[in-house]
Amino acid sequence: MSKTKPSFSFFVISDIQLTVTNEVSHHKLAYALQDLNEIDSEAAALVINGDLINDGRKESYNKIREILKMNPHPEKVFFTIGNHEFFQNDGNIASIGRFLEFSGLEKVYYEQEINECSFLFLGTESWGPVGSPVKDSAVLSREQLKWLEDKVEKLKHQTKPVFVFLHQPIPFTLYGTDLKYYQNAIIPYRELVKRVARLKNVFFFSGHSHFDLRFPNMYVDSPFHMLNTGAVYDTWGPDGEGGDTVIDSEGSQGLYIQVFQDNVLIKGRDFSNKKWIQEYQLTIPVCC
Repeated sequence: MSKTKPSFSFFVISDIQLTVTNEVSHHKLAYALQDLNEIDSEAAALVINGDLINDGRKESYNKIREILKMNPHPEKVFFTIGNHEFFQNDGNIASIGRFLEFSGLEKVYYEQEINECSFLFLGTESWGPVGSPVKDSAVLSREQLKWLEDKVEKLKHQTKPVFVFLHQPIPFTLYGTDLKYYQNAIIPYRELVKRVARLKNVFFFSGHSHFDLRFPNMYVDSPFHMLNTGAVYDTWGPDGEGGDTVIDSEGSQGLYIQVFQDNVLIKGRDFSNKKWIQEYQLTIPVCC
């Protein structure tokens, strides 16, 4: 690891699963924010990578806004849309509209920049219907893929890290993404991979699974760096029967990232116990 100070740092959390009536979800978010602030009060940004709320309702968005206001966090907060943002089940337009109103965004995909490093945020534009093979999948429109292609063309010679965020993981990559439920996690995932793989030093962050960061292969490096962002609300794992299940209802995890000139340091954090996750301490070189 570089001995110099990082050029900047940021946090990534996901799967808060907050509802206005679930006080446990309120406390877990507040506790995570407080812990992260104690780690680094000068972090440049907080990314919340989907499933901010559990029921898609405006009242739950209002509650998460209240908790953010009452607890310390970086001035810059970036959001992606997850599948639970659609769970009021009143249609794509209404669900996306509530997310955009809360986040202040114009679309579910957008770009930001920190210290000349690009942050690309992607998001599903459709959900369900219940019982279909694509329920909970990230459905990326042709328009969104074209937008991503244009960004990749602009950034393909960039040697600084490029950070990409999508709530759902790429199938058949990270641990657990070969389970049946995750095999349709992104529609169409091959087109997404084809575009992202053209970037140098790209870091692709996904949540959705809640899988405990102590499992193996929660980070893979081919064809680019892919990282699971953990879950604030609880942690899951395989159930041994082809599905998954809660393994720790008290579990609460996220990531702390430091960006150096020659590498990126990524540290998994256990918020429940205020400890680093030793199995998830990554130093990833930045190539020229």
